[in-house]
Amino acid sequence: MSADPAPVPYRWRWLILVVMIVAEVMDLLDASIVNVAGPALEKSLGASSAGLQWVIGGYALTLGAGLVLGGRLGDRYGRRRMFLTGLAAFTLSSLLCALAPDIESLIVFRLLQGAAGAMLLPQGLGLLRENFSGPELTKVFAVFGPVLGLGGIVGPVLGGFLIEGDILGLGWRSVFLVNLPIGLAALAVAAKFVPKKPGDRTVRVDVVGAALVVASCALLVLPLNQGQEDGWPLWTWLCFAASIIGFGLFAWQQRRAAVAGRDPLVTPGLLRKPAFTVGLGGIALFFGGLVGTQLVLTLFLQIGQHFSAGDAGLGNLPLAVGTAIGGAVSGAFLADRIGRKVLQVGPVIQLAGAALLWLELDGLSAGSFSIWDIAPGVAVAGVGAGMVIAALFSFILAAVDDDEIGSASGVLSAVQAIGGSIGVAIFGSVFFAQAKTGDFTSGFHRALIVQSCLLVAFLAITLLLPKKARPEEEQHGITPSATDGGSAGSGAKENVTA
Repeated sequence: MSADPAPVPYRWRWLILVVMIVAEVMDLLDASIVNVAGPALEKSLGASSAGLQWVIGGYALTLGAGLVLGGRLGDRYGRRRMFLTGLAAFTLSSLLCALAPDIESLIVFRLLQGAAGAMLLPQGLGLLRENFSGPELTKVFAVFGPVLGLGGIVGPVLGGFLIEGDILGLGWRSVFLVNLPIGLAALAVAAKFVPKKPGDRTVRVDVVGAALVVASCALLVLPLNQGQEDGWPLWTWLCFAASIIGFGLFAWQQRRAAVAGRDPLVTPGLLRKPAFTVGLGGIALFFGGLVGTQLVLTLFLQIGQHFSAGDAGLGNLPLAVGTAIGGAVSGAFLADRIGRKVLQVGPVIQLAGAALLWLELDGLSAGSFSIWDIAPGVAVAGVGAGMVIAALFSFILAAVDDDEIGSASGVLSAVQAIGGSIGVAIFGSVFFAQAKTGDFTSGFHRALIVQSCLLVAFLAITLLLPKKARPEEEQHGITPSATDGGSAGSGAKENVTA
């Protein structure tokens, strides 16, 4: 009896890859694209330092808090449906951001935009797994991952170009309006060419768990954003305490849901794995420092050195180039050759870059500053950051079982986004505390001290991670049988995010 012939690959599958990349890069870009809009928002809407931190960090907050829920919704209702819903909501919220009449409205619309991104972002990898298989799927992830990885890094460059161009006099509003033609085009193509596939209605959505995550994250970020401006009153410390209690309740509720036979948002077994739990702390520390320092660099250039939005955006190029180089070196051979040590070499190079940047800032002379004065330090720090970014997830995922990869990946991505939001709040507060006195260099110095402390703590955490990384293909649920032509994925309930 002859074996059944292999199914014919979907004709338009490569167009799906293009749509996924375009839509999800647009989503990720918005995490950092407004970094260069500070002076414009202050002039146009009267934004305070806390308001600016909310505009930047609020997006990452709701994005991170909703990522795991977004993945579970895709499992239940179908990834195509949730992708189209998320993309439509993201495009609409981008329009609302562009039309915002005041800073309060912009903050609310940015929170909505992040929530829409949380519905959109988790669906991409799932849709690719549904439409590709075998060696093609491995090639797809080899393209998909690095492109998304650079999305957030180049955000300030694109944002600076749009604001500086002042197209039709739109100023900062063009940063959001650019999403309209892209989003509508991606929506039309996805609606026509992404095949329909029903979700699994037996998957339950843990609304209580999702609400606890959102509330706990909000209680953590709210005082970090407002505390500096309000003088750290009692309510800020009560919020911190309530946040800790909330995360504890979430862990307890997830275990109860699993015991009762319900589908928890997070596989409880993950939280009993020491390497995974400390890895979550490492991700929060690393990305909090990286995102926060990138914000301070942009603020220093614009507020401290009076760079235009376009020049400040270009000032981020040394960081972007350094990150790309470090990621390429780490991903191509270094992580495989030296294993976990790549996660220690990277931070050491970042610390060297921070030290060089400190000396460069000390050597600045009044009235003659150019980006080339600090480019070497920024680029060196970028190389170290890229080495870690390319390898960090794979080492943490090596600590989890195969059937936990989907849940683990979703949690890691969520913590990455929330860590970035916390970094915006902390580093923004540190910088603005000195900027109010006009001492911008000291503000940057203090930010470098905070980053160095976070990197040292991250270095200590890396010693507790597995010595070998999980292979790239296994991180996306591709088993050896799948690469031989079988189906890809490790189950219907995966919610892997980029």
